[in-house]
Amino acid sequence: MKNILITNDDGIQAKGIITLAEALSEIANVYVVAPDTQRSACGHGITMHIPMVVKEAEFPNAVKAWTASGTPADCVKLGVRELVEKVDLVVSGTNMGANLGNDCFYSGTVSGAAEGIFCDYPSVAVSICSHTPENYEPSQKIAKTVVEMVFEKGLAPGTMLNVNVPDIPASEIKGVRITSLGRVKYEENFSHGISNLGSKFYWYTGKPLRIAQSEDSDIQAIRDNYISISPLKFDITDRDRMEEFRGWDIEF
Repeated sequence: MKNILITNDDGIQAKGIITLAEALSEIANVYVVAPDTQRSACGHGITMHIPMVVKEAEFPNAVKAWTASGTPADCVKLGVRELVEKVDLVVSGTNMGANLGNDCFYSGTVSGAAEGIFCDYPSVAVSICSHTPENYEPSQKIAKTVVEMVFEKGLAPGTMLNVNVPDIPASEIKGVRITSLGRVKYEENFSHGISNLGSKFYWYTGKPLRIAQSEDSDIQAIRDNYISISPLKFDITDRDRMEEFRGWDIEF
């Protein structure tokens, strides 16, 4: 059987990672390396200046599991470099909350999968589009299906799949769309105050705004009750503008 390394950003106790492991254990050996606490929106940070605490953990449907006091990217790097002898695929999730559009750049879940491709492993991120999900079965089913397809067909080096699932019963999901990243905008605010020690603090809050999306976007797919699968790569070079900037004749 193939070996799958699973991580997340909600922490090892989250229901999403437990249900993901349950589904994938039917088709592969599952190993878990996950943060020991909530690390949502940590992006692609890694731990460099302090040691990480790593502990073995009991985990249902896993061959072996560990917690780490680091980020999802840390967990994947630890898993493939130190803890698991052989990894065939990295899966990050299942996240409680959507990872759509430019929010992917903040997402610890997407960054866990991105670290997989940085380490040269095919990788998949899975999210349910609710912070209080009620319907896990569709995410389990599509995660298993996508992983089986990746095992069969492979992924191009440097490409990962970002899967988002509406939080609705399976009978209400209309199908699957292959999508591009949409555009996320927020009504952003900072609450502020003075701490007991006299320091001024700011607390960020953001309310998502409903804006128009292209028909092939991941956000529109979720709005239309489809599962969204976006192939992502992290070479963000603006190749269309390279010749333009060469024409500036910048000298030193």
